[in-house]
Amino acid sequence: MATPNKDIGTIQVLLDRLNNIRLPRALELQSKVRRGECLDSSDKEFLQRVMDESKEIKPLIARNPKFEPLVDKLTVLYAEITSKGLENEKKAAKH
Repeated sequence: MATPNKDIGTIQVLLDRLNNIRLPRALELQSKVRRGECLDSSDKEFLQRVMDESKEIKPLIARNPKFEPLVDKLTVLYAEITSKGLENEKKAAKH
């Protein structure tokens, strides 16, 4: 299925943001929580922004299903960061 013309610019901006900002930051957070560190307030704000924006782009993805695998992989990544971050906070609270 071809990308609707009206979506091309939006998708390009989102992909640029993903490549230059979101993914590098997410990978840093993934490393951080895998080391057993807790997420700080700016990390949590970043994740909240990503979650909020992901809700806003659902119609865009519905019109452009070829991007669903990418969105699914990102969802798994953010879920891992969030769950591991929560696990780390629980461990820190016990000590």
